[in-house]
Amino acid sequence: MELAVWPVLSDPTRRAVLELLQKGPRAVGEMVDALGVTQPTASKHLRVLRDAGLVRVTGVAQRRYYSIDPAPLREIDRWLAPYRQLWNDSLDALGRQLDAVAEQQLKAVAEQSHDVP
Repeated sequence: MELAVWPVLSDPTRRAVLELLQKGPRAVGEMVDALGVTQPTASKHLRVLRDAGLVRVTGVAQRRYYSIDPAPLREIDRWLAPYRQLWNDSLDALGRQLDAVAEQQLKAVAEQSHDVP
């Protein structure tokens, strides 16, 4: 896996750009408005994302449209898969424990209601 992607994704503005691009290709001006940043700031972040291979750019007349390149994100997803399974197993165990506690509490309430005349 390309380690250079991690520092790129650590920036909150770049993650916000990727969230915007999940909905489809966007022009720089649209992202400037949506992110509340200046055009040079948006362009800087888009250049970093493009250099990392996370976004693609296409030109239509004078406008540039950016879209997500899913390949690096799939690679990250594959790398995270075993960790996700670890969390899923832990959360499943927690769910079973909470279900058991809830069942014990329901039994206790039911027993108390039978004891009351």
